[in-house]
Amino acid sequence: MIRCDNGPEYISGALLSWAEQQGIRIEHIQPGKPQQNAYVERYNRTVRYAWLARTLFDSIEQVQDTATRWLWTHNHERPNMALGGITPIQKLALAA
Repeated sequence: MIRCDNGPEYISGALLSWAEQQGIRIEHIQPGKPQQNAYVERYNRTVRYAWLARTLFDSIEQVQDTATRWLWTHNHERPNMALGGITPIQKLALAA
């Protein structure tokens, strides 16, 4: 199952057809209820305010490089208090 909002990119015929062929159910959240997809909404907000809205990019490659570096730092160097003050990569290692 993929849970997503009702934006046009998530209700396209191509996506719905692909999901059906893959045996994946698409479950849309209720309109106006972003809390039903809170993890994604929180992540999107974090990305938007942490770096996307602060930088004027010259190319897609520059956006991709910035995103890759930010994600690496976010997962490897930044302690997460919800994980007990360790990084996500440390939490993953503990779970293995």
